[in-house]
Amino acid sequence: MRAPKTTLEQWQVLQAIVETGGFAQAAEQLHRSQSSVSYAVARLQEQLGVALLRPEGRRMRLTVEGEALLREAGDLLRQAQRLEERAVGLSQGWEPVLRAALDSLLPAEVMLEACADFAGHCRETRLQLHEVVMSGADDMLHAGEADLAVAGRLPQGFLGDWLLDAEFVACAAPSHSLHRLGGVLDESHLRAEVQVVLRDSGSRQPRDEGWLGAHQRWTVSQPETGIAMVEAGLAFGWLARHRIGSALRDGRLKPLPLKNGALRKASLHLVLADEAAGPACRYFADALRRAAARWRQRAAMPQ
Repeated sequence: MRAPKTTLEQWQVLQAIVETGGFAQAAEQLHRSQSSVSYAVARLQEQLGVALLRPEGRRMRLTVEGEALLREAGDLLRQAQRLEERAVGLSQGWEPVLRAALDSLLPAEVMLEACADFAGHCRETRLQLHEVVMSGADDMLHAGEADLAVAGRLPQGFLGDWLLDAEFVACAAPSHSLHRLGGVLDESHLRAEVQVVLRDSGSRQPRDEGWLGAHQRWTVSQPETGIAMVEAGLAFGWLARHRIGSALRDGRLKPLPLKNGALRKASLHLVLADEAAGPACRYFADALRRAAARWRQRAAMPQ
């Protein structure tokens, strides 16, 4: 591959001239002599065979060709700046990549708040999020494929901290046959109906959770799919309250009047794969803790 004729330094000089309006001002901004600034631009134009600047009054302006070329060169300068910032971060111990396995039960608000916090602080680290169900987080931790996990249970051999509790509501669409029965319902009423359940994404020791007494079960991979099925009146299920709050308020979903087990709770735990985790991993863990604390406060407020 042919080496470029021009350098980033030359483009930086041209950009400074345009921003400041002249050679002398650019020289002052760059802490260089005016003659070196003039030479850099003259050499750049000679190498490209294109006029990049034109005088307009007391200021230097880009030609049409110069404007088009500097626009692309600006992207290169920003990339070079990010590259140098990344190198500084890596030299200070920041991980190049952070892999996080997040249980699908984690509220989206918590995940988004933590990611926004992380993005503003750990620009040198690429974040890889893996959305998992039930024992999927365990599998990734045991396989060494995750640096951090939000898991429904503490995997064997790992320590973790409680993050938040999620509440599940037994519900169905208002038009569902269970609501037409009237009165309090028990297991015998549920067995004859279709129950929607979530598939465990793990493979080492997959598990089933919740009541599974229905003769017919529909298993889905994503919580949103199960919610859509229940809203459509195709099945009943225990759904996470934080995902169906608006559907309950709007009347698209209606809690089932069960004699027992109408509500259940599940806990999420924050687990670090290595106690000697790097600074990016520790920061993201703290960001999740902060976001989860705010979510708990909002959830505790009267609706």
